[in-house]
Amino acid sequence: MFKRDRRLRQLATVTSITMVAGCGVLSSDSSDDKRPIVVGTTSTPSTLDPAAAWDGSWELFRNVFQTLLNYSPDAAEPQPDAAESCAFTDSSSTVYSCKLREGLKFSDGHELNAEAVKYSIDRVRKINVNGGPAGLLGTLSRVQVKGDREVVFHLSEPDATFPFVLSTPAMSIVDPEEYPADSLREDSGITGSGPYNLESYDDGDKARLVRNDSYQGIADRKNNAVTIRYFQQSSQMVDALRDKQIDVIYRGLPASDTVDIQANGEEEGLQLIENPTTEISYLVFNPKDPWAKNPAVRKAVAQVVDRPALAHEVYKDTVEPLYSMIPRGLVGHTTGFFDDYGDPSAKKAKQILEDAGITERVPLTLWYTSDRYGSQTKPAFEELKRQLDASGLFTVTLKSRPWKTYVQGYQKGEYPVFGRGWFPDFADADNFVAPFVGEQNALGTPYEAPEITGSLLPESRRKSDRGAVAEEFEKAQQIFLDDARLLPLWQGKQYVAANEEIAGAEKAIDPATMMTMWALSWKTSW
Repeated sequence: MFKRDRRLRQLATVTSITMVAGCGVLSSDSSDDKRPIVVGTTSTPSTLDPAAAWDGSWELFRNVFQTLLNYSPDAAEPQPDAAESCAFTDSSSTVYSCKLREGLKFSDGHELNAEAVKYSIDRVRKINVNGGPAGLLGTLSRVQVKGDREVVFHLSEPDATFPFVLSTPAMSIVDPEEYPADSLREDSGITGSGPYNLESYDDGDKARLVRNDSYQGIADRKNNAVTIRYFQQSSQMVDALRDKQIDVIYRGLPASDTVDIQANGEEEGLQLIENPTTEISYLVFNPKDPWAKNPAVRKAVAQVVDRPALAHEVYKDTVEPLYSMIPRGLVGHTTGFFDDYGDPSAKKAKQILEDAGITERVPLTLWYTSDRYGSQTKPAFEELKRQLDASGLFTVTLKSRPWKTYVQGYQKGEYPVFGRGWFPDFADADNFVAPFVGEQNALGTPYEAPEITGSLLPESRRKSDRGAVAEEFEKAQQIFLDDARLLPLWQGKQYVAANEEIAGAEKAIDPATMMTMWALSWKTSW
């Protein structure tokens, strides 16, 4: 029987160390220290320009660009990175000031000063890519520069979450001489000031990162180079790990292989590290579609979808059913979709449709990305199709595209119903509500929710105590529930698989579920 609280136990990495007389720890000049760590992932960047990305491209940006604030290991809140210090300077949380470290430089040797920070932030808003990161800056009124090292952010209303926004890779600081002010950079280069320089980039294949010797910040680098390999098929990636062509898998590890490595990894020289996260998966209904715009259709789908079956049959219990857009573990989480709909019921769904005058089978096209979220995505959507078709109420067609073109499609409003995953920009309930509403949002699909955008979000952002915002976000959840425009499916964890020579993987996932490559290292030899 499926159990909602079932967990995979974390596999403890067992290292056998033989102490030999006369042997000591090898110095940092060992060959392993010079060999790049190779990380495999299915999360291929859609762009190399921070002004265009509100997606998995951030996972590369985190390692090659620098932001004013970033996360140090085990920190729940962002700490100064390019900044020396940051703080609200007024009592109403509307003026936020950062002072930069001295002597910061970009990888091309150009000076990184306050003007470069202002340029980078203003550029995001000026270019304003649909579905892009400008939506994170909704409360920003203007950016002011004071001298070479101080940047002051003036907000249009109180926003206690603004420091979290500044920590996201969307706010990466770029070189004004390399990035146009009003258009995207189109080549395959990156000019940043982060822990690594991008030595080379082969679109859809690999990114070679090497240590940036001029970096100043909080990243404590445990290696000198990392190569990220991008895979379209999870099975190929797992084979590469077992064949020692790569050393680490981050994002895209199939559920069946997760279970297998958890049980048998030690015999294969592999380790599995479980990182609890607030990753979610959900469906988006496009209000421009003649069927998806109908609330009765959306609610009937919500009544039919069997989340426990999806989690158990497809994901092998490596995820758990989710009944709220705000995941478990964050303030504001509810179980609204379970409370209102209960167990899946075709009978109840039929009544919802008949009450709206719909008596024929509803044709729906469900879209998913073929290469972003791992090999379970296709069978997951096949299971959703099976459930909806079996109800006798829907006729479902499945379609897919690779991530790069998939993003372009949903930004243009091409998909009636489409699947998305959400890896939080920061660990706050605000980030599971604000990105999805408004005329422009992370989904590229307008969602006017005036009570949320005009009242609930502003009220919550006035509170610096983020544990005191439950009421606002529970109300926002009720609006989501009543609209059924977004349908939560499951909440996951982040599993990292690595060969037994790798250390630091348990510290490599930050609170925004991005891998900080600098935490990885080769285990010390004896």
